[in-house]
Amino acid sequence: MATAKKDAITLLKEDHRKVEGLFEQFEKARKADRKSALAKEICTELTVHAMIEEEIFYPACQEAVKEDTLNEAYVEHDGAKVLIGEIEAGTPEDEFYDAKVKVLSEQIKHHVREEEMRAEGLFAQARSAGLDVVALGERLERRKTQLMAEIKANGLPMPETRSFTGAKLKRGTPVSEKQAAE
Repeated sequence: MATAKKDAITLLKEDHRKVEGLFEQFEKARKADRKSALAKEICTELTVHAMIEEEIFYPACQEAVKEDTLNEAYVEHDGAKVLIGEIEAGTPEDEFYDAKVKVLSEQIKHHVREEEMRAEGLFAQARSAGLDVVALGERLERRKTQLMAEIKANGLPMPETRSFTGAKLKRGTPVSEKQAAE
């Protein structure tokens, strides 16, 4: 028996629900190894989700969705990618690790609300413009499977930002060192 094909919006919403559940599990976790495993899964899921949206879904929406909506989505992804890179480079024992995961969770909740708003959200705009969301869903699913296999074999790729320009930032004294000096 053939399974029904998921349209792009259903697939992307399923990703949203999965990550929300992972963040909830992270908040309840107490052991470092559990937190580390959940954070790795969160970062993997979000990385793949962002890649399939940016490679396939967002370009398909270019003419159908308000430019501001897409621009905000790219910037939100880039902000998440910075935190993903920080989380991936750290461990639960690091200062700010839990805070970084919490802030990532908050950023993702905001991003999901923006995409899923009933009338003006990105998904609603795409659907009302008549995009072939079934064909897009098939493409998203194929690419997601491919990316998951690549990540399993090679690890997470270096985050690639599209809207951030690599501004030079001055790194201040880490909080722990500053407190120790006082």
